[in-house]
Amino acid sequence: MVSVANAFLWIGLDLVTRDGLHAAWAGRGLRWRMALLIVAGSLLSWALNREAGRIALASLAAFAAAGTVDTLVFQALQGRSVRWRINGSNSAAAGVDSVLFAWLAFGALPWALVAGQWAAKVGGGALWAWVLGAWVEKGEAVDR
Repeated sequence: MVSVANAFLWIGLDLVTRDGLHAAWAGRGLRWRMALLIVAGSLLSWALNREAGRIALASLAAFAAAGTVDTLVFQALQGRSVRWRINGSNSAAAGVDSVLFAWLAFGALPWALVAGQWAAKVGGGALWAWVLGAWVEKGEAVDR
């Protein structure tokens, strides 16, 4: 239950915040800033959970891959509404994160866990998109 609540609240927030920063940084060092953000977040994920070994490495790899996918999809959806871009990129990133983490951490894909994690991350992302959508739109307005 804790992992579902964590996925809903914190991973959804992470994905939406990343999209807001993407919008704010567009045209101003977006690539190096996003790369630095992904690396820093991945290292933080590992540093907070080093004792767990395999879980820490799975978390690091899944975080880095999900952050990269989120960035690429958010950019690819340019021209759509902000909430469409947020939810589209979150759906793709949540899928990558959920599958990659389960595979690397557990050596298998317990599909019920993967599906539950994905749904929690997408649902949390949609909630945070609703809460923070205006902030992301403001970042996009600065870029125009």
